[in-house]
Amino acid sequence: MAPSAPQILVVEDDRETRALIARYLRANACNVAVAADGREMDRHLADSRVDLVVLDLMLPGEDGLSLCRRLRSQSQLPIIMLTARGEDVDRILGLEMGADDYLGKPFNPRELLARINAVLRRQAAALTANLTKGATALTFLGWNIDLRLRELRNPEGARVAITSAEFDLLQAFCERPGRVLSRDNLLDLTQGRAAGSFERSIDVLVSRIRRKLERGPDQSGIIKTVRSGGYLFTPVVEPA
Repeated sequence: MAPSAPQILVVEDDRETRALIARYLRANACNVAVAADGREMDRHLADSRVDLVVLDLMLPGEDGLSLCRRLRSQSQLPIIMLTARGEDVDRILGLEMGADDYLGKPFNPRELLARINAVLRRQAAALTANLTKGATALTFLGWNIDLRLRELRNPEGARVAITSAEFDLLQAFCERPGRVLSRDNLLDLTQGRAAGSFERSIDVLVSRIRRKLERGPDQSGIIKTVRSGGYLFTPVVEPA
């Protein structure tokens, strides 16, 4: 099942900037609510689900730094701060107050979207790590990977033949979903440098795993290739 569209709250007092951000994010599969100041932000947070806050630093009344500090004291809600200021001290203050990322104005909306997606992926990976810590089996899209028995079963419950190297790589992906893993990362996680392995071996193993998991057009894209980055395991993973 595809993940639901992220719920983004944009807190920005400039009407044109607020509208620009909201329009771009909505055009790129995000649900967006907007607020002009801290009071409107609080009302949205009290009434609606929010997955991430885009928070301007310079706001009327309570400023962005104060709002960021207050939000972080109450929850782990992801925060990306925006500011017209370019000084490093402002960026550092924002991060010290608990912001997950920081973007200076003017900015390209495409970069903001990329940062939003990156922060949400990191949060999803952290949540999955907490949920799956100590689990002996994991499940995704109906598939089951038994970490104790080192078995893979398809959605019908049938055991699927898998080599030890393939299993190690699939386990590495399942324990880090939604996170771009370079070939070097995957080598370190599965084979180690002492093994004398090379990056091409990861590509071969990924190809083999794809053939086993992606059984039809609706199953394509389970392991995405990220250009100049590595690979991304896309499904939601849960303890079985």
